[in-house]
Amino acid sequence: MKSAAYILAGPAFLLLLALFILPALSVLGVSLTDWQLGSGQARWVGWANFREVLADPIFRTSLLNTVVYVSIVVPGSVALGLLVALLIESSASLRAFYRAIHFLPFMASLAAMAIAWDALLNPSIGLTHINFLRDTSTVLPVLAVIGIWQNLGFVMVLFLAGLKAIPQDLYDAAAIDGADSWLDRLRTVTLPMLGPTSMFVVIVVALHAFQAFDIVRILTQGGPGHASDMLLYTLYRESFEFLRTGYGAAVTVIFLGIIMTLTVLRARFMDARVQYA
Repeated sequence: MKSAAYILAGPAFLLLLALFILPALSVLGVSLTDWQLGSGQARWVGWANFREVLADPIFRTSLLNTVVYVSIVVPGSVALGLLVALLIESSASLRAFYRAIHFLPFMASLAAMAIAWDALLNPSIGLTHINFLRDTSTVLPVLAVIGIWQNLGFVMVLFLAGLKAIPQDLYDAAAIDGADSWLDRLRTVTLPMLGPTSMFVVIVVALHAFQAFDIVRILTQGGPGHASDMLLYTLYRESFEFLRTGYGAAVTVIFLGIIMTLTVLRARFMDARVQYA
């Protein structure tokens, strides 16, 4: 029995080892050296890269910007996605059309959509006289709005699937108990039964928001004055523009540590408050 288990689990373990574990260990090894991309030599520097990263004000700015961005995108995407799903599910008229329209931004190439947003926000076109992407006080909220717009369709589809899984008997029982208004049904039946879906949506959207790179690279390049720097863009700039591969690897390790820690904490925190059917 043990040999059969090893044989069955072996291919999956080898893929996991080759695609995740070994690359992660390689990045950790590079982060402990001063290797530069294209160089044939590398010198062991230990934790020097990590000390430099943590002392770098630009890194701290990009970390703070990423946290602010995620703090806006996650609740905004979840709330609007749930609202749109409830509105679509409440009426059968043109339901498929509205689903397709709201899901289109998630399916479209973000690079192409970013170029379209850049044109819309350009003051020379005349839609607005404010250059939101060149103002330090507005660039990050604008990027967050674009992130919410992109995630809206994906969140909506997940919540629509969760709404379909709620038994009608629960609504009937709630009506008998006096939950006549839509707000009572939402509070006593819909939201509690959407607990597992909500937990999954929050974790997935948060991971996606932490990985924001395309819109920063295309629209702002981290500017103005590092006001829109994100962790992944900082990693890209240090590794592939400044060729400081060891420093970029250290940023990668810190980024992965933050993602893993927040994912585990969020899952444990929300799982204790989720009602499963």
